[in-house]
Amino acid sequence: MKKNTYWIVYLIMWILQLLLSNYVRITPYVMITLLPVMVLTIPLRVPSIWAMVIAFATGLSVDFLADGVVGLNALSLVPVAFARNGIISLVFGGEPFERNEDVSVTKNGFGQMSMAVLLALALFLAVYIIADGAGVRPLWFNAARFAASLAAGYVVSVLALDSLAPDTRR
Repeated sequence: MKKNTYWIVYLIMWILQLLLSNYVRITPYVMITLLPVMVLTIPLRVPSIWAMVIAFATGLSVDFLADGVVGLNALSLVPVAFARNGIISLVFGGEPFERNEDVSVTKNGFGQMSMAVLLALALFLAVYIIADGAGVRPLWFNAARFAASLAAGYVVSVLALDSLAPDTRR
């Protein structure tokens, strides 16, 4: 994907996340988010420190414009950006870094991309739910919220994958 095209798609997904956060409330158990997959697919040429800055700015802007709890998305998204290279190395091996190529479903397969999305989403939700509950919600509620949000977020993230990480060989 061309350099500028990715950031335009990122901006569109950010707007979509704002709409999801403001207008889609299914139950208190389900939080639908695109943020982890957005950070996971940041081009590999972007250094980790800049990915964390981008994640912080993205999360904080969603906090200010949608969710209301300032800092919660930012707090949860920065660890995803920090772990991004580790998740990619764990799931895809060193090949994306050796070839200096971004990951995509066509290049790396749906199964591997799904695993990377699940890991990033699980990390995001774990931090988010722990910080949001702050020890006042029971474990069963947090576990149910984690499972339901992971399932819903996975479906939405997989649908967004082709836009965020298309095959550059087309």
